[in-house]
Amino acid sequence: MNSFFQLILLIDLIFIQYLSIVVVYIKLLINLGGIIVYNVAIVGATGNVGRKFLEILEERNFPVKNLYVFASKRSEGSTLSFKGKDYVVEETCEKNIKDKKIDYALFSAGGDASKEFAPVFAKYGAVVIDNSSAWRMDPEVPLVVPEVNPEDIKLHKGIIANPNCSTIQAMAIMKALNDKYGIKRIVYSTYQAVSGAGIQGIRDLEDGIKGVPPKKFPYPIAGNVLPHIDVFLEDGYTKEEEKMIKETRKILHEPDLRITATTARVPVLNAHSESINVELNSEFDIKDIFELLGNTKGVTVYDNLEELKYPTALEVSGKDDVYVGRIRRDFSVDNGLNLWVVGDNIRKGAALNAIQIAEIMIKDNK
Repeated sequence: MNSFFQLILLIDLIFIQYLSIVVVYIKLLINLGGIIVYNVAIVGATGNVGRKFLEILEERNFPVKNLYVFASKRSEGSTLSFKGKDYVVEETCEKNIKDKKIDYALFSAGGDASKEFAPVFAKYGAVVIDNSSAWRMDPEVPLVVPEVNPEDIKLHKGIIANPNCSTIQAMAIMKALNDKYGIKRIVYSTYQAVSGAGIQGIRDLEDGIKGVPPKKFPYPIAGNVLPHIDVFLEDGYTKEEEKMIKETRKILHEPDLRITATTARVPVLNAHSESINVELNSEFDIKDIFELLGNTKGVTVYDNLEELKYPTALEVSGKDDVYVGRIRRDFSVDNGLNLWVVGDNIRKGAALNAIQIAEIMIKDNK
C-alpha cells in the first residue's frame, strides 16, 4: 500500500514539474516572438465605438499584451472592463503616451482629437487606425475596408483611416459589382440610426419618446425623419453625403465615378439601412447578381419575398456581416439594379472594421 501511495506521489510530482515546464516554455515563446502579443490603446474609449472596440477585441481574442484606455480629461479616472479586469481611463496627452510602446492605437475620439493625437501615437511607434473623418481624404493615408482594398494597408505611414459607417456597409457590394460589370453610376439613399450620432443621439430618441426636447438634433427625432446628417455645404449637400461620394471613389480607386447621395436620420436605435440604385456598364442576369453577392466576403444575401425575408435594422443589429435584400432590376434605365443594404454601424461600420485592419496587419506582419 505504501508503494502505491509513493507511486501516486511520484506521478503528481512529475505532473507538476511538467506543468511548470509548459508554463516556462509558453513564456519563452512569447518572449522570443513565437506567440506575439501587442500593446493596444483605445482612444475615445468611453464612447459608443470605444466600448465596442473593447467588446470585439475580447470576442475575437485579439492578442493583447497590455491594454491602455484613453479619453478626454473629464473621463480621467473612470474605469472600463476588459476580460474581467478593470482598466483606469487616462487623459489623452503626450506624457501618457510616450513611454507605453503602443503597437496599435484604435481611435474613435472625433476629428479634432485625431488631428492632434494620431501623429503623437504614430511618432512613438504605434499604427493608428482612426475612425474619424480627419484623415480619410488625405492622399498619404490609406482608407480601408478589409474585404475591398486590403492591399492599401501596406501604403500606410503610421495612420490608416476607417471609412464612414454608411460608406463601409456599401463597399463590399459595390466592389463585387464593379469588378464584374463595371459601375456607371450610384445613387445612395440612407436611413441612419441614432447610435451613429453617439450617446447623446440615443438619448435624444429615448427622451424624445417622453416629450423631452432634443439636445443633439435640431428637431425631435422620435417619430420623425431628419434629412440632415453633419453640416450643410455650399452646394446644398451635407458633409455626410459628401463623405459617401468621395470615400467610395477613393476606396474603389475610381476617381471619376458618378455618385449622388441623400442621407437621413431615422428613429432607429442601431443599424443603418440604405437604398442603393446602381447603373452597371454591362448587361446582367438577376440570378447572377444573387450568386455574386452570395459569394462576397462580409455580405449575407437575405432575400426571399415569398417568406417575407429581407434585412431590417432590428435583425441585423449585432451582426458582423452586411445584409442585402430586395435585389431587383431597375427597369427605368439600362442595366439598372436596386438593393436594400443594412449593416450594424457601430460594429462593421466602425469598431469591427478597424480591428479587422489590425488583424490583417498582424497576419501579414506589415
